Amino acid sequence: MHGVQRCGWVVRGTGLALLLAAGTAQAQTKPSAPAPSGPKLSVEGSFRARFEGIDGQFRPKVDDSIAFVSFRTLVAARLDWGDLTLGGELMDARGYGEGHNSSVKASDVNTLEPLQAYVSYKLRNLLAKKDSLTATAGRFTMTFGAQRLVARADFGNTFPSYLGARAEYRTGRKDELTLFWTRPIDALPNSADGIFDNRVQLDHVNTGTAFYGFDGNLADIGHKISVGGYALRLAEQDRAGYQTRNRRLVTFGLRLRRVPAKGRFDVEAEAALQRGSARLTTAATDRADLDVRAGFVHVEGGYTVAKGWTPRLSAFFDYASGDGANPGYGRFDSLYGARRADYGPASLFGPVGLANLVSPGIRLETKPSKRLDMMVALRGLWLADRTDTFAFTSVRDKTGASGRHAGTEVEMRVRRSLIPDRLRVELGAAYLAKGRFLTSAPNAPHNGDARYGYADVVLKF
Repeated sequence: MHGVQRCGWVVRGTGLALLLAAGTAQAQTKPSAPAPSGPKLSVEGSFRARFEGIDGQFRPKVDDSIAFVSFRTLVAARLDWGDLTLGGELMDARGYGEGHNSSVKASDVNTLEPLQAYVSYKLRNLLAKKDSLTATAGRFTMTFGAQRLVARADFGNTFPSYLGARAEYRTGRKDELTLFWTRPIDALPNSADGIFDNRVQLDHVNTGTAFYGFDGNLADIGHKISVGGYALRLAEQDRAGYQTRNRRLVTFGLRLRRVPAKGRFDVEAEAALQRGSARLTTAATDRADLDVRAGFVHVEGGYTVAKGWTPRLSAFFDYASGDGANPGYGRFDSLYGARRADYGPASLFGPVGLANLVSPGIRLETKPSKRLDMMVALRGLWLADRTDTFAFTSVRDKTGASGRHAGTEVEMRVRRSLIPDRLRVELGAAYLAKGRFLTSAPNAPHNGDARYGYADVVLKF
């Protein structure tokens, strides 16, 4: 019975994407000549189909091998009337074939969801010529800096969104300052059956959680180097039917970057400290608020050759604190950040992230043509604290007897544009050679190394 139902959902989900694409294409082909001072409507969207699979699972208590097919349709519309903008975006993210005991979660399935609905107004030439202040209110997505703590990351099947307000100030030199206050949106469905059946269920505003702060960036302090800083506050509390760890965290950090360019060295560094309080679990009986002292560091340097395939070779190092035997809590919380750019594919894979991690590595990126780019990366994996869960694997040895070496991760990616700015294919794979910790910890699966692969087709309309 499930099989018949899910096949129907495939047809309907794919049909929805085709109808949206056709309707948008028809709307865009109609001639229009609005008056210069009148409203301007723009509509754009994308459809992505992905097949991915994993074997040699590293997570405990889930299927050793999982295959997953997902479809994601996005349609965004903007009505610009001078400096006033009304915007909205519809998302339909569905998945099939994963089984009832998989690692697929709410961030992989979110059907017929109004991802964004906002109004914004722009004030120009406030303090200097070409400066602007844009105020936005409603539901929206956000990305700051290198996406490590707040991101609208494209690799996942869905995006985090927020209800609230933000103000963005930009100068003619492209300096930026953003202040925001929001309530995060909880993605639904979040039950195993709801996810498996692609149940249509509107997301829920998390009224027990507030997320606010600022992020700023100076575009060029000399030698094409930008610097930035931020302070992010997350405050949550239990509410009826929803238990939390009562995280009350302040995360403040600095970043520096010189962007890659042909024939020159580039550099990136980011560091953050996290302070506040949190509980170990979400259990109603857990009332102990622990002092949080955590942090992370990312350092990367590279060089891009100016000729041929313009290869860029870089070396990097990541550290994120773990929770040790001290009375406080030391595990870094990466908030609403993304992992794909730094740590490899997420979704069914994604063992690595900013939590209890020590990881050096190297990466090679090449661009043989305007339509083709390739990447391969290698990184070693160790635990910052041997008694804490390693990164995002859920594997732990509270005694510390399994050591610190988690293994070695290798990943590769190839992207090819078939129709520029319209149709793209992407292939990727990752291999996790498990170290002593991931093979001997008490809850570690005993099933060999982890192998993962995916294939994407993306159509933009």
